[in-house]
Formats: sequence, C-alpha cells, structure tokens
Amino acid sequence: MAVPARRTSKTRKRLRRTHYKLQVPGMSACPNCGELRKAHHVCPSCGYYGDKEVVKTK
Repeated sequence: MAVPARRTSKTRKRLRRTHYKLQVPGMSACPNCGELRKAHHVCPSCGYYGDKEVVKTK
C-alpha cells in the first residue's frame, strides 16, 4: 500500500482545496416582472417562463 513519504503541509493542503467551493447558480432577471430567477426556470414570483404563463400564482 502506498504511503506518503512526507507529511502534507497546511499550506499545500489548503492550496489544493481552494477549488472545492460552492458555485452561485446562474441568475437572470425575469422579462415579465424583473425579479431574479434561475436561468431556464419558471419565475417563482409571477409564474412565467419566457412570454407564457406556465404556473398560476396568487
């Protein structure tokens, strides 16, 4: 079984882990109401997707 010859330093470990982070989902403004929504999803505030009403909202 392979065993590391040297201990991995804190700096080297942290430099490697800098890429393990959460990414913010792509948000865009709704063309109907202007609220922020996820790209390619129905707007949660007005229920529109593009220029069509997909979900009835109160």
